[in-house]
Amino acid sequence: MKLNMANIITGIRIVCSMALLFCPVFSSAFYILYIVAGISDMIDGTVARKTGTVSNFGLKLDTAADFVLVLCCLIKLIPILHIPTWLIIWIIVIAVIKAINLISGYVMRKELVVVHTVMNKVTGILLFVLPLTLTFIDLKYSGMFVSAVATFAAIQEGHLIRTGMRNNDPSNR
Repeated sequence: MKLNMANIITGIRIVCSMALLFCPVFSSAFYILYIVAGISDMIDGTVARKTGTVSNFGLKLDTAADFVLVLCCLIKLIPILHIPTWLIIWIIVIAVIKAINLISGYVMRKELVVVHTVMNKVTGILLFVLPLTLTFIDLKYSGMFVSAVATFAAIQEGHLIRTGMRNNDPSNR
């Protein structure tokens, strides 16, 4: 593994994400760490491209860092949110679709297939903004919108994986 600035920035996202576990939800520290993690997600790929350090390892590290951020946020937010049952079921369905995509990608290519489509990026942005809006937009409305976009993105990703069309060029990190 070659250390480079982009991978260090991605590593910052992992550290900030884990630090969220020790902050009260919606505190200043929580928001600062959360925003730093989000900014790192926005700039690591650009830095990799600008410095010529794009790599498959970086692509996979970026995906792992995204997963850690989501997991840490879920650990902090789920206990305090009143999530409607229908939304929980919808989120589980999206997770199942994503899991099927990972499994089918691995079965077809014998490697972890990561598809960075525009819709996956839109979903990521919406998921990032969601916790920032929880104090003034009812979760049932924002959750419905984000889930609809995430469902479309997951189905599109599965289609691309299963038809052999790939949009996971490491330069598209």
